[in-house]
Amino acid sequence: MDELRERVEKELKRMEEDCIHSGKAHFNAGVRWARWNYIFGIPSVILSTAAGATFFKDFPVLAGSMALCVAVLTSLMTFLKPGEKAAGHKSAGDQYLALRNNSRVFREIELRQADDRETILTALKGLTTRRDELNQASPPASDGDFQKAKKGIDAGQAVHAVDKGANH
Repeated sequence: MDELRERVEKELKRMEEDCIHSGKAHFNAGVRWARWNYIFGIPSVILSTAAGATFFKDFPVLAGSMALCVAVLTSLMTFLKPGEKAAGHKSAGDQYLALRNNSRVFREIELRQADDRETILTALKGLTTRRDELNQASPPASDGDFQKAKKGIDAGQAVHAVDKGANH
């Protein structure tokens, strides 16, 4: 039974590490796409308002140019859907964080209390199934988002104070 617990604990640690990296990469992607949403959206609002005001002041060339810019920006927003992508990545990041937390609680508390193989293996299978489903359903994060996540994690951004040995 101790050998099973050790092997399950190692697998749970792998899952937690995967979830930390995947979750943080998705949070980075969400921030990036939210930024694009503002980059396209704010100028679009400003230019459309300015184009309308300019049209009424009898500057049709300037109004037409602004309207063309608005059309390009809104087309980009419609095609790229940065707001939806930002929300999808945030949701995926939240789900990876929840899975990491569930895995850690199982590893740190429940695994030590479980007294039969079936309970341990059933719980592990449930967690691994959730991870596999989440991997399949999540939008792809870019390599840049992952590298930024890895750099932050390596710098200690994903470690709880209690795990650092801090007195909090």
